[in-house]
Amino acid sequence: MHSEVWHGFAAVSLLSLFAFAVHGYHPYSEDGGLYVAGIKKSLDPGLYPIHPEFVLAHLRFSPFAAAVAGATRLTHLPLPWVLLAIDCASIWATLYGGWLVISRCVESLPARCGAVALLACWLTMPIAGTSLMLLDPYVTARSLSTPLALLAVACTLDALAGNRRGWVLCGLALTLAVVHPLMAGYAVATIAVLLVIAAKDSPMRRWGPWTLGALALAGASLVQVLAPPESPEYVRAAMTRYYWFPVRWEWYEQCGLVVPLFFLAALARLRNSAAWQSVVRLALLLAAISLAIAIVFARTGLATHLVARLQPLRCYQMVYELLFLLLGAWLGERWLARHLWRWGLMLALLGGSMILGQRSIYPASEHIEIPGGTPRNPYSQAFVWIRDNTPRDALFALDPHYITLPGEDAQSFRGIAERSALPDYSKDGGEASITPALATEWVAGQEAQKNLDAEAEAARIAALRSFGVDWVVLERRSDTGWDCPYQNSAVKVCRLP
Repeated sequence: MHSEVWHGFAAVSLLSLFAFAVHGYHPYSEDGGLYVAGIKKSLDPGLYPIHPEFVLAHLRFSPFAAAVAGATRLTHLPLPWVLLAIDCASIWATLYGGWLVISRCVESLPARCGAVALLACWLTMPIAGTSLMLLDPYVTARSLSTPLALLAVACTLDALAGNRRGWVLCGLALTLAVVHPLMAGYAVATIAVLLVIAAKDSPMRRWGPWTLGALALAGASLVQVLAPPESPEYVRAAMTRYYWFPVRWEWYEQCGLVVPLFFLAALARLRNSAAWQSVVRLALLLAAISLAIAIVFARTGLATHLVARLQPLRCYQMVYELLFLLLGAWLGERWLARHLWRWGLMLALLGGSMILGQRSIYPASEHIEIPGGTPRNPYSQAFVWIRDNTPRDALFALDPHYITLPGEDAQSFRGIAERSALPDYSKDGGEASITPALATEWVAGQEAQKNLDAEAEAARIAALRSFGVDWVVLERRSDTGWDCPYQNSAVKVCRLP
């Protein structure tokens, strides 16, 4: 028993270092910047005095920001280092959660190591068109809910095998997973599916999956019927979330929903152990139910989009995790075995391809953005200058699509600059899509900043003055005679006259 624990600890620790090096670290990019802004607001309520709702809306049901802020105060460490520690811990915990799950399915050490190695290689693999990865290269509430969901699955497998302590640990893991309420809900759904799948009673095994699927569809129908009416502004915000609607995905993203099911069906034939079969059937049924709900209710033409907002296809995060664990176990046992050169070849090929993928996503930023360093990204450099040289109560306007501009690398203005800004299209559009009360304000912000870089100065002033904007971030090529105390190769920061 002690040797198994030691093997798991050693393998996971080494592979965690590998995973961190492969997938990189970008604390202020994408949703990471949203969460960082919320944490900074918790630490310093004086930040973001204008439009604070776009900083706090996504955290109103989650204790995540308060917990990270509390950890920062308790440790007396700078927030960037706390975030880095959480990122590293989340990688280790996710891989260890995978080790615990696969250890309930196979006894072979090469199989277990292969499972965790493949998971480590593919942590930033996109999950079909859901706009999710297995684990983001930045810190969000999903960084904690992901390993907790895997731990809940492992503990449930223990409980089903007769270990009563497994129920207690499963309940604890699900309780802690509420740091991300939506993902915690899907973790509970995963455990419910597993209990039905593993039932020993013959009628339950035969009819349980069908009953569970029918109940899920009925529940989704009820949610859709009871959903409140939606304003035109909210519908506009909802339509920006293409990943809610599978029909709007690219063909290869749609294949990401179906192809894994064929791999799972093939893996089901490779081993007859109860735990292995339970995990395979769990992944298949979870995928089938979530896909059925999305096909019926996650459609653009419906009167309301509440079910689409709940993103049922997020269940595929667990489906992908289980698929990679099972596939890695098979590779470890059948091909990798005790051939060190094969292990090295797999890690080099898969890890190298993922590094190339990450560099294509963040071409203008360091692969690992260590706290305290000078950012290489010119947008980040400008945002740091703003943080250090502008008033805390300043209100900024930017191109509403700034986060998707070439070379911007999805670096968050609010997260880095610590200043208020008019709503942007991408991330604040996401906030408006999950908080309908923000939709009108979001639309107004879009209109005010539309064509910001190309407009004449008089038009800019007319559009922005009524909002109280006093600073503007423009592309370097933009024509302006305003006072611009900072500029670099990409942007310039100007005072509104």
